[in-house]
Amino acid sequence: MLAVVGVFVVAAGIAHYAGWPSGLAFALATVALAGLAHVVGFATEQVGVLFGPAVTGVLQSTLGNLPELFVVIFALRAGETVVAQTSIIGSLFANALLVLGAVIVVGSRASEDKTMRFHKRLPMDTSTLLLVTSFIIVIVGIAHASHDPAARHERELSTIAAVALLLVYVSWVVPYVRSDQGGEREQEHGPRIPLAVSITLLAIGGVGSAFVSDWFVAALRPTIDSLGVSEAFAVLVIVAIAGNAVENFAGIMLAAKGQADLAISVVKNSVAQVAAFLYPALVLISLLFTHQLTFALAPVYIGALLVTSLAVWQITGDGEALAFEGWALIATYVILAALTLYE
Repeated sequence: MLAVVGVFVVAAGIAHYAGWPSGLAFALATVALAGLAHVVGFATEQVGVLFGPAVTGVLQSTLGNLPELFVVIFALRAGETVVAQTSIIGSLFANALLVLGAVIVVGSRASEDKTMRFHKRLPMDTSTLLLVTSFIIVIVGIAHASHDPAARHERELSTIAAVALLLVYVSWVVPYVRSDQGGEREQEHGPRIPLAVSITLLAIGGVGSAFVSDWFVAALRPTIDSLGVSEAFAVLVIVAIAGNAVENFAGIMLAAKGQADLAISVVKNSVAQVAAFLYPALVLISLLFTHQLTFALAPVYIGALLVTSLAVWQITGDGEALAFEGWALIATYVILAALTLYE
């Protein structure tokens, strides 16, 4: 697998520096990003075997979000503010709707009574973090729509909100990770590769993601123009799905094995991190660039984010889910994706 990923990374680099057609360069960079995400996910899972679901989920979602981090940073450097913002929101929607929905469908079918059961704490915590993020975005959106004087200080408001969100996230994640100490482990065997190899793979995946993300962003704009698809669809759907390959593969495979808590942990941790860590962290990082990232979104995405927060809370808050609830989340994502196609 590592050799195949390496081939696509090299091919993506050649396509970028040799000036190959933008569509081909974009496709190669997309596959390379997904492959690197898979490598990071595999290595993280091997490290996480030594710990419980909480530590594994946090570690895997943190490193699994590296592609989104680099894509946004390089997009901001290139002045593509809309691409940067839509990439983050797309990652949030992909994880909370598409990936979580798929995990619930697979997990419920793997259960004897067709009901996927998991601990309630993480779903409720994630819903809280999502709602806090939604509150900030809704407030900023209302200020814009009503021409409130505060709307003139969008950057300052976003900076303050970013710091507040990061403090909330840290106050949650530290005790959450510590809760794994002394707890039961779902794994029945040790890691398949030595710890040193896992760390090496994580380093390779991280560095590779940085380079490929740069090539990816460079090929994105020409590809959008040549295909004639909307920018929102390309970033919200294509980029988000490619960037969330770790959660796609890891969550679904764990659900199929009946490891419901670990599967939910991987996906839900990613949702929590994008909403309350990655987004606010990038808002602060963007202060170093000419074009800044803020929490001001288009009204349609504000509404979609709020509904997503409520749907995630409603479906997973009781610690169990049925297949039709997973399909409901997937259907919501499909409808949102169709909307972006016509923007």
